[in-house]
This record gives sequence, C-alpha cells and structure tokens, in this order.
Amino acid sequence: MSDIAVTLLLVGALFAILASGVWIGLTLSGVAWIGMQLFSSRPAGDAMAVTIWGSSSSWTLTALPLFVWMGEILFRTRLSQDMFRGLAPWMQALPGRLLHVNVAGCAIFAAVSGSSAATCATIGKMSLPELQRRGYPELMSLGSLAGAGTLGLLIPPSIIMIVYGVSADVSIAQLFIAGVIPGVLLAAIFSAWIAIWSLTHADQIPPPDAHMSFMEKLRESRHLIPVVLLIAAVLGSIYGGVATATEAAALGVLGSLALSAAQGSMNWVTFRDSLLGGTRLYCMIAMILAGAAFLTLSMGYIGLPRHLAEWIGTLGLSRWQLIAALTLFYIVLGCFLDGISMVVLTMGVILPTIQKAGIDPLWFGIFVVIVVEMAQVTPPVGFNLFVLQGMTRKDIGTISRAALPFFMLMVLMVVLLYAFPQIVTFLPEQMKR
Repeated sequence: MSDIAVTLLLVGALFAILASGVWIGLTLSGVAWIGMQLFSSRPAGDAMAVTIWGSSSSWTLTALPLFVWMGEILFRTRLSQDMFRGLAPWMQALPGRLLHVNVAGCAIFAAVSGSSAATCATIGKMSLPELQRRGYPELMSLGSLAGAGTLGLLIPPSIIMIVYGVSADVSIAQLFIAGVIPGVLLAAIFSAWIAIWSLTHADQIPPPDAHMSFMEKLRESRHLIPVVLLIAAVLGSIYGGVATATEAAALGVLGSLALSAAQGSMNWVTFRDSLLGGTRLYCMIAMILAGAAFLTLSMGYIGLPRHLAEWIGTLGLSRWQLIAALTLFYIVLGCFLDGISMVVLTMGVILPTIQKAGIDPLWFGIFVVIVVEMAQVTPPVGFNLFVLQGMTRKDIGTISRAALPFFMLMVLMVVLLYAFPQIVTFLPEQMKR
C-alpha cells in the first residue's frame, strides 16, 4: 500500500475507535497495534510491552504526578480568596478595574498549578461571583477568565511542558524557564486588551470601591506572601540550578502541604481527595503517554514520519509558512482533542519535520504550548469552556463568543514569538552561563 493509503487507514481507525467511546490511551495503543500488525514484521505484542514499560518508567516523568498533586492540594485551600484580597486594591486604578484580577490571579496561580483547567476553576470560583455581584459585564468576565486560564499551560510549572519535554527529549528545566517571559507577556497582552475595551465601554464598568491608602493596600498584599514564596521556591530552585524539575516538584508539594496546613484547610479528607484527584489525573495522562509512545514506535517502523517530513520538504515551504500551516493544523486538531493528546499524538510525526526545517525544538515547545492554549478555548472540545459552562450554566456558544478576542490575542502572540524568538530563548541562554 502507498503511504497515503496507510495514513488514511490509520487515521480512519483512530477516529473510528475514538468515536466508539474508547479511552484515548487505549485508542492510541490500538491504532499502533493495527499499524505494526499489518505493515511491520516485528511482533506487535513484544513491541507494545517493551515500549509501554520504557515510557512509564522514565525518571523525567516523575515530576508530572508531583506537580499534578501540588495543584490538587492548592485547589482545596483558601489560596484563591487570599489572592483576590491581595490583588483587588491594586487593580482599582486600572481601566477595567477588577477584570484584571482574572488575569493577575490566573498568572499567579499558574505558577503553582501547571493545569489550565485547575487555574480556570480555582480563580473562577473566586472571581466570577464577585464580579457578578459588583455589576461587571458578564461576557468580559467570562472571556477574560477563559483566556487567562490558559496561562496555566504556559507559565511554569506546566503539565503540558513536561509531556512535550518527555515526548521530544527536550530539557524540562529549560522549557520551564523558557515559558516565563512568554507567559508574563501574554498576561500583559490580555490586560492591555481589557484596558482598551474598558476605555471604549466605560459605561459598562462599575465605579471604583472606596479609596484605600498606599499603606492599606500594602497590608492587604500580605495575603499574597505565601503563594509568592511558593513560586520563588519552585522556580528559583530550577533557575538557580539547585534542583531538577522533579526535585522542585517535590519541594512544591511540601510547600503546598505546609501552606494548606497553615491556612487550616488541611485535614484527612482534603489530603485524601487531593491525593486521589492527582492520582486519577496522572493515570489518565500516563496511559495517553504510553499509548502515544507505542504509536510513535509503530509509525517509525512503518516509516510514515520520515516520508511525511520528506513530502513537506518537497513543498518548498519557508519557515514562516511551515509555522503558519502547523498553527492552523493544531487549531483544527484542538477542536476535537485535548492538549495532551494533541502533543503526544503529533510529536512523532512533527518533530522530524521541524528539525529538518532548522527550527529549535525548545522554541517549538513554547509555540506548541501556545497553540494548545488556543485549543482550550475552541469548541467543541475546549476544556476551559467546559469548566466555565459547569460553573455558570451558560451555553458553550456564549462562552466561546466571550473567549474569541482572547483567542485572537494568542494568535498575535504566535506572531510575536516568530518575529522575536529571543522572547523564548533569552532566559534559557542565561541559565546555561
């Protein structure tokens, strides 16, 4: 069979199995088994056992369940309420006022969470009732939260960065540091849009709260101290070369447990629920990664990635045309798959292509994270949209319209990354010195 026929057969099998309701990890393994059984001479069973064991026993992967558990612990603390009290006084003078709490809160929580859905849910349960009670426009409240919630993927520590690092064999510590400037920049772009919108719709923004002196604002800011210390411990240990990503994750778990205990929210039920929640999420991710590793091996035996890379090479695409095509590809893929599945499903095919084009895998990792962020706010499978729908009972169409401007701002961010790659590479280069 020709490569095109083989590709169509395997893609058709993938979507057919997915449509039947089978878990994504098992679907990937099933498609890989079909490919090896039909188009390879190596026994599929032996290859599956060796590959799944190898992918599951990776030391690099141990950072993932620890960061997931850290996010689950913090999700069950009073961290979000304390963040609102610490941030709100400083936002009153900005155009848009408390709408900026969504962006600042998500950016801060993203630095201790690693999950877009957890960031969106945690900040949303704190900010949405407050914004509604004070009369802020509903669509802007929802849109800013949906957009800013995606920062959970970009600002380290990030679950998707660990998945990409394992899949593409890129240093996770360098990926974490590379995400800092793009994450802060994207948060600033979101806030700038909120300010511009608010200046042109001033009649929809409620009046400011009672004036607070500078010292009163500082006193309220004391509520931010615990989370700032936790961020400094996790990211500072990685950037300073004191700890690996896994060691920093263990430090983050200890810090989050201490923070939860200090707030009085740690008890047996909280500990058990956070541990079980983290275990369930990690097991789902581990199954997807194992299936994807087997699929990557299967594709390698069949030769599809190499043939696809050669075919793309014959198209004569310039570097910017390749990036534009991949952006469109991931946006479309994000309408049907979650972010982790997108990364692990495509890396085996995409990596040879971008390496042949001379694109830095570290830069490409941050690019992938941002386009996966876009997938978080694109229907019908946008996880942040689902989170907000569950919290507000609004229909997906309304939430999608609210999130559309922030989706376009992420497209702008991709353009900026391409035009100025130093946004990604500056900090990792300093880290090497």
